[in-house]
Amino acid sequence: MNPNWQRANIQLAATYLREVIARGADPRAKAAYEGLLDVLDPSRRTARLQRERAAAVAAIPVPAARERRSRHDRRMSDRRKVNLGSPTGVERRQSERRTGRDRRRGPVG
Repeated sequence: MNPNWQRANIQLAATYLREVIARGADPRAKAAYEGLLDVLDPSRRTARLQRERAAAVAAIPVPAARERRSRHDRRMSDRRKVNLGSPTGVERRQSERRTGRDRRRGPVG
């Protein structure tokens, strides 16, 4: 990971920032402090990101399943009740689609 001298410098910077934060709540100092701790312990960063994502997902309001289902069912039943016909206004299909002969069989011979 980091050589010992780099790790020691990061720890000293984190200690200094902790003192700055204790004197007054500076958001930039707190963010820098958190970043330094993340460098020292990468698993801490992973856990923090997972917590932030979980909080973001939990903040999104989700309607109850019953409400979604009832709205959806009502919409589907309304569509089925009304026959609007062809979207172009002209029916493209012939009235009788089956000719009477079985197309699954190939020509005899």
